[in-house]
Amino acid sequence: MRQSDATAAPPAPSPPSREQDVARRYKMHLSRGRGKLGEMFGGHVEVASYGAMVRTADGREFLNCGGYGVFLAGACHPRVVAAVERQLRTHPLATRLLLEPKAADAAAALTGVAPAGLERVHFTGSGAEAVETALKLARAHGHRRIVSTAGGFHGKTLGALSATGQPLYRDAFLPLLPDTAHVPYGDAAALREALRPDGSDAAVIVEPVQSEGGVLLPPDGYLKEVSAVCAKSGAFFVLDEVMTGLGRLGHWWGADREAVVPDVLLVGKALSGGVVPVAAAVATARAFAPFDRDPFLHTSTFSAAPLAMAAAEAAIAVVHDEHLVDRSARLGDALLGTLRELTAQHCPHLVRQVRGRGLLLGVEFQDPGLAGEFLLELLAHDVIANHSLNAHAVVRLTPPAVLTGSETARLTEALDSSLLALAARFPGPYPAAGAERN
Repeated sequence: MRQSDATAAPPAPSPPSREQDVARRYKMHLSRGRGKLGEMFGGHVEVASYGAMVRTADGREFLNCGGYGVFLAGACHPRVVAAVERQLRTHPLATRLLLEPKAADAAAALTGVAPAGLERVHFTGSGAEAVETALKLARAHGHRRIVSTAGGFHGKTLGALSATGQPLYRDAFLPLLPDTAHVPYGDAAALREALRPDGSDAAVIVEPVQSEGGVLLPPDGYLKEVSAVCAKSGAFFVLDEVMTGLGRLGHWWGADREAVVPDVLLVGKALSGGVVPVAAAVATARAFAPFDRDPFLHTSTFSAAPLAMAAAEAAIAVVHDEHLVDRSARLGDALLGTLRELTAQHCPHLVRQVRGRGLLLGVEFQDPGLAGEFLLELLAHDVIANHSLNAHAVVRLTPPAVLTGSETARLTEALDSSLLALAARFPGPYPAAGAERN
């Protein structure tokens, strides 16, 4: 006898979608907060990338203007992928005892495009590790004090975090390295004062443009002044170009714009070619001397891994051969003008400032909530961007220099639609922070 409908067993629940399952496993095994954040931004699951595009599990395609500056040459550039594939099939990791040619090739390629005088390289797996390398070189020379800038970002390992100028990330891990000071960014006089009466015990670390600090541009001549202050006081000068180097600013290096040569220059992000993580500290022979004397003074198992070296050498060749530095300058100027025009047209009451250099662009909103809304609107219009870790009211766009004309038009349309939607949701005048909003 068949059960009546009233007593029939309920239908089995539908299995979770791929997106739901990935979010569940993030929260179970990676980070509950990271899983929730992904859900807040739509729960999209990225499964493929090429050029300026990212494809999600549901077949949707996003224009990638995020990735924290990694994709200057786009994703899966065929020359970088081919170099990595060749290395993967032959010799992906090294013994660390014998000499290995790809490390020599990549180091020669990197010093070949670095500012003159920077001729020694220590490769790392991340920008923060490159910062640690520079701080250890400074220590090896007796520079035990660190002077960096408020709002600067240099990573979250303990040494790099000591230099990072953001209490939000520092306070939970205090005490960090001792004898660390942060001076206002762009203020060479404040740096000079911090180094008095004698800066010979100090290492100074700054960025050509503060990226995580909200795409802050210093006054013209700032880096030259910093270099002069360090030289006069005897301080060790570290220039952090992990985000800005290899063409992001429309110059090979921010250092080139003001013709400065630091003791150590840090590079990462674009050095990966968007394929294999890799970063480096590039130093003068004098600064690098402690590592020359003792090659075991600072080592890492995966430093200069052949697979990463293949990616780095190919990435440098792509930047050079495809004129990505010039393309960054031209495309960045055009996009900066577009952003300024659109924000002035649609929502001047919501935006404090639009600023940038090359393909490092920032839109500073009246408060972090608006920046979050803008990120969501961009996602709704199939564009990925990032907020700034040290300036939550600033949305950063770091598009690849390989954007095509149609992709640039697509980005412009998405910016136009997103800013227009934001203006419709928050008609002016925008209330002061903390005030009730409609």
